[in-house]
Amino acid sequence: MKKNKQALGALLALLLLSPWLALAQPSAPPTNGEYTLEECLQFAIQNQPLLRQARIDEETNEANIRIGLSSWLPQLSLNATGQHYFQLPYTVFPNAEGVNVPRQIGLQNTSTIGLAATQAIYNNDVRLALRSSRPSRQLYQQNSTDVRIDVVSNVSKAFYDVLLSQRQLDVLSEDIVRLQRSLRDAKARYDVGIVDKIDYKQAEILLNNSIVARKQAVEAIKSKSAYLKELMGLAGAQPLALQYDTLQLMRDAVVDTTVAVDPANRIELQRLQTQKALQEAQISYYRWGFLPSLSAFGNYNAAFQNNNFGDLYNQRFPSSYAGLQLSLPIFQGTRRLQNLRRVRLGDQRIDQDIVAARNRVNTEFEQALASYKGYYVDYLIGQRNLALSKEVYSVVNLQYREGIKTYLDVIVAQTTLRTAQLNYYSALFQVLSSKVDLLRAQGSLPIQY
Repeated sequence: MKKNKQALGALLALLLLSPWLALAQPSAPPTNGEYTLEECLQFAIQNQPLLRQARIDEETNEANIRIGLSSWLPQLSLNATGQHYFQLPYTVFPNAEGVNVPRQIGLQNTSTIGLAATQAIYNNDVRLALRSSRPSRQLYQQNSTDVRIDVVSNVSKAFYDVLLSQRQLDVLSEDIVRLQRSLRDAKARYDVGIVDKIDYKQAEILLNNSIVARKQAVEAIKSKSAYLKELMGLAGAQPLALQYDTLQLMRDAVVDTTVAVDPANRIELQRLQTQKALQEAQISYYRWGFLPSLSAFGNYNAAFQNNNFGDLYNQRFPSSYAGLQLSLPIFQGTRRLQNLRRVRLGDQRIDQDIVAARNRVNTEFEQALASYKGYYVDYLIGQRNLALSKEVYSVVNLQYREGIKTYLDVIVAQTTLRTAQLNYYSALFQVLSSKVDLLRAQGSLPIQY
């Protein structure tokens, strides 16, 4: 029964600690190397070196805060000294007749062991450490959030960029299949004497151009995938294949454009506000720099003296005392006033940075909104053009096979279809990328993965 209770307790502890253990472990790549966008973002949040550096900076700043606050705690020190006089020091004493006579005093071997303690009661430096600890901690957390936003934004757009190249490769591969079929048909018609050789020569030219374009698309996928791996923090040797749902991408392309921008949601403005709080702590530090520092202290000393070294620690002569120490700066050559003026000017400069940041946020939002709306219209038109070009190509190709249309009409319809396909996918992924920029400009880009 006792063993069962212990096992149950261990299991319960494991269940309670499992979320923390999961957070502590870096994210592992999928076994098949296939990633959705969410999996790419999750992996990047856990493994991106810049984010890891930001977390290390947070921990470093936390250590610095604790160093500054440690001055509020009692400070204890133990000091020990030992010395041997080869010649005892002289001191002049008057004798009975009033004549000053030099005499040696003391013992040849002395040793002192002392314990000293100090406690800061008020000190402007430790007051600054206490007041700036909270905004300093918040500033480094905001820096990590800013890096996280960059990672999510860059990984998302790189993901869409790779998908665009993959879809372009699919379009070119489909186009090559059609051109190969057209080339065979044109060559067969030439062989039986229905048409001259111009048709199949044109088909061969178009086929060669598409083969070159497909090769360029293949190489583009390699380079863009390598860039996506870098952004994710994924080792170059590990495989990377992207999973996506076209219908989901089409649904994701829609965003509410009526939402107004609130500059307070932007991390850049939040960080400036935190910097202003730190600057106000500096202003307070120099403003009250004329106040005295007050601390309490206490000492306990044990002195040992003997001419015989072996008997040095046989007898102890203790002494102890406690007191207060007040330190008042009287004149510092106007250093405090000049420092106060300097930090106030720095505070005014931050105010102007906030004004400029608000203006920049509004500009970025308007640019992102205009870009999104333009690409979204292009995407809708691209959908319509793609459907029309497919229909036109199907009819023209059928009419060509029946001898109604010329091969030039087929070339035009096929080129139009390929262009419509490429334009459609380009517009779709440009809409998705511009949506990321729009959400970032609004300060509403999801970063919790």
